[in-house]
Amino acid sequence: KINKLQHQTQAIVTGIVFILAGVNHFVMPIFYLQIMPSYLPFPTELIYLSGFAEIVCGSLLLPQKSRRIGAWLTIALLIAVFPANVQMVFNEFENKGLLFYAAIARLPFQFLMIWWVYKFAR
Repeated sequence: KINKLQHQTQAIVTGIVFILAGVNHFVMPIFYLQIMPSYLPFPTELIYLSGFAEIVCGSLLLPQKSRRIGAWLTIALLIAVFPANVQMVFNEFENKGLLFYAAIARLPFQFLMIWWVYKFAR
């Protein structure tokens, strides 16, 4: 069992990771455009919206008072962006290069992230 300080530290590090990932949506939107499912409208706007959502979720994980709601919102976000991860697999299928295998590995990692963030919702 982890102690309170370890729990705090893990939540803060996770929050910072989500904030940085969210900022990356604004810095490198072209990368995210490549994995955006083609059936979704307004892809650029959705990339910025998901980046903003990651920044908000990460920020809510930092203070203890908002950590629970931040964790639930982060879980919802991870579920919402899962189709983009599946799309990345399809996009890289023909290449069968490193990105294809990274995309395949990312799918179960998404569930691991949901489990990890769930620890902060309790």
